[in-house]
Amino acid sequence: MEQRGQFPRRFLLTPRCVVWDLAEVEAWLALRRAKPIRRAPPPDVRKRITRPVRAADRNEGRPFPG
Repeated sequence: MEQRGQFPRRFLLTPRCVVWDLAEVEAWLALRRAKPIRRAPPPDVRKRITRPVRAADRNEGRPFPG
């Protein structure tokens, strides 16, 4: 996210120690909390390559094997 510009940039204190500006991180958090979280749509199981769901399999009414 930092490389894409979606998170504040880090600062090098030493070659092995990085830090972020607290005010920038808190502003980023406040912006993220203000946006509503959208749920991802369920996957379309008919487009699966392995074990695709066929219309006949769903309409038979038998219990799921396994």
